[in-house]
Amino acid sequence: MKLPKPSRRALSLLAVLIPLLGAFAWLALTSGPLAPVLVTLAEVEQRPIAPALFGVGTVEARYTYRIGPTIAGRVSQVAVQVGDRVNAGQRLGEMDPVDLDERVAAQDAALRRAESGVVAARAQVRDAQARRDFASAQVKRYEQLLVARTASEDTAEAKRQEAQVAEAGVALGLANLESAEQDLGRVRAERAALVRQRDNLRLIAPVAGLVVSRDAEPGSTVVAGQSVVEVVDPASLWVDVRFDQLGAGALRAGLAVRIALRSQPLGMLEGRVERVEPRADAITEELLAKVVFADLPDPLPRLGELAEVTVALAPRPAAPAVPNAALHRRADALGVWVLDDGEPRFVPLTIGARDLDGWVEIRSGLVPGTAVIWHSQAPLSPGRRVKVVEQLPGVAP
Repeated sequence: MKLPKPSRRALSLLAVLIPLLGAFAWLALTSGPLAPVLVTLAEVEQRPIAPALFGVGTVEARYTYRIGPTIAGRVSQVAVQVGDRVNAGQRLGEMDPVDLDERVAAQDAALRRAESGVVAARAQVRDAQARRDFASAQVKRYEQLLVARTASEDTAEAKRQEAQVAEAGVALGLANLESAEQDLGRVRAERAALVRQRDNLRLIAPVAGLVVSRDAEPGSTVVAGQSVVEVVDPASLWVDVRFDQLGAGALRAGLAVRIALRSQPLGMLEGRVERVEPRADAITEELLAKVVFADLPDPLPRLGELAEVTVALAPRPAAPAVPNAALHRRADALGVWVLDDGEPRFVPLTIGARDLDGWVEIRSGLVPGTAVIWHSQAPLSPGRRVKVVEQLPGVAP
């Protein structure tokens, strides 16, 4: 049986399809889903790990004084500008006293009147006492005359009544004196209250510090407790820092730190952890800490300026370590990919401390010298074809 001879058209079609199929297969094996994944390798090294914590915070003042009136009123004067340094007791501004000066003057007049009343009452008491003493002497004299029968009983009785009236006059004078003294105390208390109220209208710096905010201008009306001028103590500047809770269990007060201010990224400043806050942030999963400067920088950092804080922890002895970028989580297990006969195999690990250079301590799972997959161009899986290269495109060495 003879096979039919292929036509020229069929041969032409095969001549086109065969190269296309070859090109498709080549693309699928080199850059398509069947292409090997490009990977770079790193070795497990025996090296000491110097763990450290890195956090970001803002410069704040431990002591901030918001100075304002204790009653509602209108600002009369603000004597300082933002950035001025002030001394303790310095007048920063003043509120409009309205009629307080006149009320203090009225109380001064009332105080003088009350003092005069006390003087008059004391004079009245002395006069009544003198009358009483004279009446008492007359009673004794006429009682002697009565015994000698040179004076009548009626005359002696009259002198006794005069003595009783004089004694009542002394009691009345003493009561008037007590009333005048109480009135004087009341006027003095009212005047002292007005003077304190008047003094409260003067905005006084409680401590030596730096003016960081001027919140009201002359002529504006403020309510009780509203800030007119804000003063901070420059010596109390610290950094309010947030650290990731992961690995921050060793954070303690007193640890040395290095601080890089955002405005001075190249000038590292020394400091220490002042305290670790007892309450963490459950939303951001961060620990909060306060860091103080060993020496305040000059010029002073701005309040609210960002700062990067590095806390060096106690170094650990040499142990197997891998780059942090080689770690992957698969099926709730943390580990690395290694090459087994040219195919990737996942090896679970037990890890320890980390350092800021990107190395992680291995407690179990690998030994030094083992080659692990450092970077991969695509996610890996067991049996996936891989190709080892020196560097992946777009990845820094």
